[in-house]
Amino acid sequence: MVASALGATQIFGFGSTYYLLGVLGAPISAETGWPLTFMSGAQSAGMLVAGLVSPWVGRTIGKQGGRRVRAAGFVVRGPALLVLALSRHKPVFLLGWLLMGLGMGSCLYDAAFSSLGRLFGASARSAITTITLWGGFASTICWPLSAALLPIVGWRGICITYGLIQLVFSVPLVLWGLRGKIRPAPSVNVREALLEPRDTSIYYLVMATFVVIALTMSVVYIHLIELLQARGLGLAAAVSLGALIGPSQFAARFLDLVFGSRHHPARTFLVALVGTALGLCLFASGFPYLSVAIIMFAAGNGIYSIVRGSLPLVLFGPEKFPTIVGLLARPGYIAYALAPSVGAVLIEVVGAQRTVEILALAMICNVGLAALLCVLVRSRA
Repeated sequence: MVASALGATQIFGFGSTYYLLGVLGAPISAETGWPLTFMSGAQSAGMLVAGLVSPWVGRTIGKQGGRRVRAAGFVVRGPALLVLALSRHKPVFLLGWLLMGLGMGSCLYDAAFSSLGRLFGASARSAITTITLWGGFASTICWPLSAALLPIVGWRGICITYGLIQLVFSVPLVLWGLRGKIRPAPSVNVREALLEPRDTSIYYLVMATFVVIALTMSVVYIHLIELLQARGLGLAAAVSLGALIGPSQFAARFLDLVFGSRHHPARTFLVALVGTALGLCLFASGFPYLSVAIIMFAAGNGIYSIVRGSLPLVLFGPEKFPTIVGLLARPGYIAYALAPSVGAVLIEVVGAQRTVEILALAMICNVGLAALLCVLVRSRA
């Protein structure tokens, strides 16, 4: 029940951040005249703020648990979305995203994983999988919801709606779900968390692979509607294909819930990256059945979302887990911060097709890094 409560908050947690501009970007630009590059830059600034606060969030959860920290994050996000709704000038819109970043650092997966680690210790893996099962429906629910509400309340009304959801839905669920007694706080600082020589190379390799997939995944998801429309699809068709992401992620995560405990998370990570790479390669090759490419990419990313929590848990132990997750989140959020602008610039400079080809090549290289990680983990055992 705890994992399900936290997982339900991730639907609108991601839907009102990562996926917000996927449907609302064009209407906002049409009304205000602001270019896509500016809006993507504002979103990037918010994610950069999230990365800056993530190590502090991880350490705080390690000491106190996640109840207060995560509830405060959702409380901040409500007014942040209201600021976006009221913005008629660029500085106000940017301010809204900066406030959003403060909340994102303590609301999304990394903080949720750390909170579960403090509650359940080494047995948190199944709870981590459960929370990602819920989060996988963010695009499936929020993209069609935004598209349906757009002609009724406009983009400003959608932002207000999502802001109210943070306050009346997410905050109570977090306070209820994390009400249990946490395990005694371990005494772990940053240097202790990374001090063991045998852990150092693995830690930085994990960080590198996480950054590459974070950047690639974010570019695809944030600009997916645009990339699909570049292939000749209309908005309705593009949204329909985008809605496949949620079920694909859910199916992959459900399989991991059933069978994942039989395999080391490093091996599961390699399988996840192979899936994302194949999906992008199919997309880049002009494969006519785009639904297959999206399903494979989303399934791989769905498993990766679990590995983001389960791999550090197994490699570094539950005592160091919240601190490690917070540290890993910083470069990940920086990658997320760069993704909107990187994607917008790539699409503008080299075109949508070449952009997908570049992303596919990056993921192929990341598969090689994941294979190396498996070798190092095996040699350490």
